[in-house]
Amino acid sequence: MKAIGIFCSAAKDIDSCYFDAAREVGTWMAHKGIALVYGGTAMGLMEAVAQAVHEGGGHIIGVVPNRIVERNLQSRLLDEMILCTTLAERKQIMLERSDILLALPGGIGTLDEVFHTMGSATIGEHSKRVVLYNIGGFWDDCISMLHHMNDRGFIRGSLDDYVTTAASVGELEHVLPY
Repeated sequence: MKAIGIFCSAAKDIDSCYFDAAREVGTWMAHKGIALVYGGTAMGLMEAVAQAVHEGGGHIIGVVPNRIVERNLQSRLLDEMILCTTLAERKQIMLERSDILLALPGGIGTLDEVFHTMGSATIGEHSKRVVLYNIGGFWDDCISMLHHMNDRGFIRGSLDDYVTTAASVGELEHVLPY
């Protein structure tokens, strides 16, 4: 089964354009038969993308830390729930179950997931890329920083081996591994 791991915000008080984009991605994934692998939380962009996948008849895999379940914050839309104990374990499972990782706008947790994925690729643990879904220029400063690091020799190999960007579903289709 084709699967995209999505990193994104669980925040609710963010601009509606991010929710619209998350729903658009989820609808597109369901239409294409691509499974969603994500953090399984019933909040923010996480729930928005899952809701769209669910409404489109797609498959949803939630990798949910026990603390989320203890607080009853897991999504009710999951076709599969994989319980884990830590965020580190969640990142590893999401990486293993996904063909590529897509980062919608997010905060500290999303940055951690993006850089964990890129860092583990630099030492050869996998060859999966992260796609920064650059809605309204959200990732511009991060992309600039990565180019700054790359230009000064702080990134092994080519930056393109680890990360790329897309600003629409059409652009996303061009960077997928299938």
